Amino acid sequence: MSHEPFPTDGTTVVTCGLPYANGDLHVGHLRGYVAADAYNRALGKLGQETAYVCGSDMHGTPIAVNAAEAGVSPESFALEYHEQYQETFPEFGVEFDNYGHTDDATNTELTRDIVRTLEDEGYVYEKEIMVAFDPEEGQALPDRFVEGTCPYCGERARGDECDEGCGRHLEPGEIEAPESTVTGNPAEYRERTHRFFRVSELQAYLQGFIDRLEGTENAKNQPREWIEGELRDWCITRDMDWGVDYPGEAGEGEDGLVLYVWVDAPIEYIASTRQYSERVGADTYDWEEVWTDDDGEIVHVIGRDIIQHHTVFWPAMLHAAGYTEPRAVAATGFITINGKGLSTSRNRAIWAREYLDEGFHPDLLRYYLTTNGGLQQDVDFSWDKFQSRVNSELVGALGNFAYRSLLFAQRNYGGTPDTDVSEAVADRIDEALAAFRAAVNDYSVRAVGEAALDLARFGNEYIQREEPWNLVDEAPERAEQVIRDCVQLSVALAVLFEPIAPDTAERLYDQVGADGDVHAVTLDAAHDAPAAEFGEPDELVTKIEDDRVETLNEKLAERIAESASDEESEPTDDTETMDLEPITDDRVSFDTFQDLDLRVGRIETAEPIEGADKLVRLEVDIGVETRQVVAGIRQLHEVDDLPGTRVVLVANLEKSELFGVESNGMLLAAGEEADLLTTHADSPPGTKIR
Repeated sequence: MSHEPFPTDGTTVVTCGLPYANGDLHVGHLRGYVAADAYNRALGKLGQETAYVCGSDMHGTPIAVNAAEAGVSPESFALEYHEQYQETFPEFGVEFDNYGHTDDATNTELTRDIVRTLEDEGYVYEKEIMVAFDPEEGQALPDRFVEGTCPYCGERARGDECDEGCGRHLEPGEIEAPESTVTGNPAEYRERTHRFFRVSELQAYLQGFIDRLEGTENAKNQPREWIEGELRDWCITRDMDWGVDYPGEAGEGEDGLVLYVWVDAPIEYIASTRQYSERVGADTYDWEEVWTDDDGEIVHVIGRDIIQHHTVFWPAMLHAAGYTEPRAVAATGFITINGKGLSTSRNRAIWAREYLDEGFHPDLLRYYLTTNGGLQQDVDFSWDKFQSRVNSELVGALGNFAYRSLLFAQRNYGGTPDTDVSEAVADRIDEALAAFRAAVNDYSVRAVGEAALDLARFGNEYIQREEPWNLVDEAPERAEQVIRDCVQLSVALAVLFEPIAPDTAERLYDQVGADGDVHAVTLDAAHDAPAAEFGEPDELVTKIEDDRVETLNEKLAERIAESASDEESEPTDDTETMDLEPITDDRVSFDTFQDLDLRVGRIETAEPIEGADKLVRLEVDIGVETRQVVAGIRQLHEVDDLPGTRVVLVANLEKSELFGVESNGMLLAAGEEADLLTTHADSPPGTKIR
């Protein structure tokens, strides 16, 4: 890849983490797919040759477990969801150039070829390991067929991941006190021969790769814990019969092994690109220029829970097999619902089909998901916040400006006034185009949307200030100039807003009678002259009324309550499904508590610590002095929003050093979400807490 600013001379592919064919889509899923779609469209606006590909992840133990419970084959179980995804994504304007799945022939053959290459290059070896086994059922227990205790943090964990604790990837045989999820009985460990990928031999390469990698900060920093520490080899086979058979010398699937799902899943990115190329022809788009040439530009958009797979295992596999490394990995944050963690088991989710059935336009959700916070930040969805942003920004800013401008132009001039755009407005459009280009190169989908909305706000201020309705009789030439400018601004808005809200942009582009396809034009089209004549416009976005939001909130609360009452094991309140820690029986004396010097503080400055995914360096005013404090809150709080926040600080804690930065105190926070403790009233910095 070039690492030159986009657009480059190379060919780009944008991918999104494969949806696991195991359940219905909700807004948490849609955030990544919409963001990747918007980014791919934005690249096209720069004139970059690009394609957006993806596919359903069909393999792995969760699908095998759920298929068995449903009494169907894993293949038919996964295909049903795959077909559902194929139908649902286009309804939200998510337009893949190719959408395949990991069980199709292209991916299966390509996966086997790549694994054979890894073997030929000496990167695969055999090793005897202990694997969990269910003696009652007489079967091996790979990955999520076994649960137990994480050997690193002691929390409850699945066989392949400590999902409730430290989040570490777990290799077969690591989990302690294993239990079979098939029978619920204790499992036992038995010796078995498996294949391992020599990731450890690629440590030097990976250290260079992570320094070159572009994308979001969490994707660039989080993997350093593995890459710069002890990098262990990776078990790439599993004891099960659902997946891509291991390509052994004795034939496919020798020894009854299949490849681990995280081998064949990312290879679908290549397979899907290849299928697209074969369909349109290499002259139109050549998959090999992306995946095997130095000029290939590969951009992955993923959820932050799979950063390790995409920045450690995947680039190591690509490099060892002779493929192009990714240029960028952009990792999204999670979605919460009404400030609480999304819980599909409790039906605390906004389902994709539910949203569409309510009759809302997909572009409204696209806008909310792509511009509500930075890509790597968590986003909270609530119907109230959704209404507020739609009404104030899409209706009040964009829709209001376009409708009033074009309606005035049509009724007074039959379309576009016969004059040139003013230099000031042309310059302001150029500023918006520059902001758009910068946003693409910063991997900021939010800033792509803001470039358009800021231009709409400028347009509103401009038409309100100039009041052309008062100039028609008094200064007709000035009135023509103002409206000519506003019509041109509408053209520019359609071009700039297309990646975020493609259907809305298309309708606006049609209303001004612009030539060409708004989905295909580049940014230069923002300066193209609109039609001399066009019809009366329609309103682009309609206001969401309060009573509708009230009804939607009631429906959601009702559904959550019903789901909770159906599950005896669920908490009776509206807390997260995880158990609260029990209160310890050990007590401390009042004198011991008095030894803690707790002070009210105010964060003055905040900045990320280079190389540390979670840490932020803070300057905290505690009245008598300003302290430097290091806090592990970077992934849970927007760093730029922290200054001005009141906090509670342990002021007499011993100093420590984290990543070479001294920390003189400790912030207090509640729970896994690091809810910062503060005071009810505005107690001044330095106030002692008693």
